[in-house]
Amino acid sequence: MKYLSTFEIAEKWGISPRRVGILCNQDRIPGAQRAGSRWIIPEDAEKPTDARIKSGKYRKETR
Repeated sequence: MKYLSTFEIAEKWGISPRRVGILCNQDRIPGAQRAGSRWIIPEDAEKPTDARIKSGKYRKETR
């Protein structure tokens, strides 16, 4: 199994490396492991849904 770094996964999923690290710390990415001080993530890992959005979709409010 091939593992990718947080930077590679971030580029693949279109999110920031910091957000990937947060998801790893919250155990939201199955198979993610610590390798020293870094996270390694399986290449075939699925991007978790964004739990910060309660409605299920982004909405931009206009005033």
